[in-house]
Amino acid sequence: MVLTGRRLRVAALTCAIGLAATGCTGDDRDGFRPGAADAGDPYVPGHGNGGYDVGHYGLDVRYDPSTDRLSGRAVITATATQDLSRFNLDLTGLEVRAVSVGDAAAEHRRGDGELVVTPRDGLPRGRQFTVTVEYAGVPTAVDDGALGSGGFLHTADGAVALGQPDSAATWFPVNDHPSDKATYDLAVTVPDGLAALSNGVPGPKSSADGWTTWRWSERAPMASYLSTLVIGDYRVVTGTHAGRPMVTAVAASLPATGGAATSLARTGAIVDFLASRFGPYPFDSYGGIVIADDRIGYALETQSRPVYGPGFFADDRPNPSVVAHELAHQWFGDSVSLTRWGDIWLNEGFASYAEWLWEEHDGGRTAQRNFEIQYAATDWTQPSVEPGREQMFGSAVYKRGALAVHALRRTVGDDLFFRILRTWTTERAAGNATTADLVALAERVAGRQLRPLFDAWLVGGSAPTLP
Repeated sequence: MVLTGRRLRVAALTCAIGLAATGCTGDDRDGFRPGAADAGDPYVPGHGNGGYDVGHYGLDVRYDPSTDRLSGRAVITATATQDLSRFNLDLTGLEVRAVSVGDAAAEHRRGDGELVVTPRDGLPRGRQFTVTVEYAGVPTAVDDGALGSGGFLHTADGAVALGQPDSAATWFPVNDHPSDKATYDLAVTVPDGLAALSNGVPGPKSSADGWTTWRWSERAPMASYLSTLVIGDYRVVTGTHAGRPMVTAVAASLPATGGAATSLARTGAIVDFLASRFGPYPFDSYGGIVIADDRIGYALETQSRPVYGPGFFADDRPNPSVVAHELAHQWFGDSVSLTRWGDIWLNEGFASYAEWLWEEHDGGRTAQRNFEIQYAATDWTQPSVEPGREQMFGSAVYKRGALAVHALRRTVGDDLFFRILRTWTTERAAGNATTADLVALAERVAGRQLRPLFDAWLVGGSAPTLP
């Protein structure tokens, strides 16, 4: 019901003095206020929202490549973190058909990449609630300037939903910031003959009337940018490794026994090696997907099942190094996730260092030799921590970050170094962390002050003294 004029003023006054509580809804309810429309992260303005914490996304989508049209139903389970009168979800481009909170229809409107939801009744702090959103349309990619493009990309045989930090909000309503992780169930229906690949453990498939529904479940909390959806003509290989499902897939247009397939075949061996250094593998499934679309010039650590662009296997050469990098992210970035994007070196520095560890293990250059080469080539004027929005994916984040990791190893010795890493991945598993958290943990485990070391190697403006 919409109140206007004198009746609206009377209703507001009644709420203000605490009378007739059943008529006090939305922003009129005394003590209830809207959740923030932004997570407050300057690296991704407009991303994320406040006032609630998502626990689970249940997604049921249908995609028709012939029309590039997607329809979906999202059931989101969340908990209010304040007395909440309304809240936002991130959603780009798609049309919203209906929204309900619990069993009641909710008012909703669209903003710039936002879905603003006003429930019939205010949500008290601590209250768990469900939001159901029915939506449809033609998904679009997001051009984020210096950060490149991400999101839902229509391909010759299907689609790819992928990108960092942008992707999730182009195909489902979401609190789109890594500080709010959640579990996922996904059912995706596509024309018979196409694969529909995503994160987590595969569920039973079903077919009817020329359509097949693929099901996936990720039971470990996942940051939204780590979700993915890959639809198309793929050679899918299913099996097990260490008692858990292993699902790999290579685009059918790529060679069946070429560099991509050969590299993915080493996933289990690489995971086992990394687990010997970082601690137990943190998820219930393994895998990887290689796509054939040249617009994807990167690989991304999508949780439990990284996605690799075709350029990493140019001339049909194997490239286990990139597999080691993305699999290392399963510990550093996926299980232990960022609290804010300015600490992205916590993801990329450790994953880059894992490349050095794997290369040495695989008979190549030692980690020490890679350290020496990168030390001589580094621009020390660029910081690893808070690199600036345009340098989120710059070499200081990756290579200088890896140098800092090895400098820590040289300073404390191998036994303490790997104990620090395993303690980090254990104590912070399934959560979020900052650089300050890592420094504090390293100092506690090592029993000594290490802040000056981290400062010199991560943010100092000149080459640090070699430890």
